[in-house]
Amino acid sequence: MFIFNLKLDYKIIFKILFILLFIVILIIAVLAFYKIFNYSNKIGNEFSNSNIAYIDSNNYTNILKCVHDNLDDYVGQKISFSGYIYRVYDFNENQFVLARNMIINNNQSVVVGFLCECKTASEFPENSWVTITGEITKGDYHGEIPVIKILEINSCEKPNEEFVYPPDDTYIPTSVIF
Repeated sequence: MFIFNLKLDYKIIFKILFILLFIVILIIAVLAFYKIFNYSNKIGNEFSNSNIAYIDSNNYTNILKCVHDNLDDYVGQKISFSGYIYRVYDFNENQFVLARNMIINNNQSVVVGFLCECKTASEFPENSWVTITGEITKGDYHGEIPVIKILEINSCEKPNEEFVYPPDDTYIPTSVIF
């Protein structure tokens, strides 16, 4: 039979636990900063003043919210995306919203999108799907909002991923990181 006499030094145990806790907190902080700055750069990479930013169903609402929140930073940026033509009774004949339906919950969706202006807007019927390339400008529709001045518009098929989802938890408003 073996008998072990184990003497615990609580001061050393406390120091070791304190150091381990500090290391864990440090790792969590580093990961949080990495996630914040990596996500900011991800949105920033989609917007580059020399290129056209392509918007898809995965980043649609994040970019829509980012542009609405920081309009002055995006004026002049060229973007390209697809959606369906949505009109409201008080639009001019050269205006429409290039829209997507955003899923709120299992039973509800809302129309979201950018207000667009184009000389040939009346040639495209309501609910038809188009792909546009345009430039973000400031406009007025019940207040200052982004308006896309369309440079190119083409009919397209309804995409497989026609719905979009609310901005995700990693959305971080940015203003000058581009």
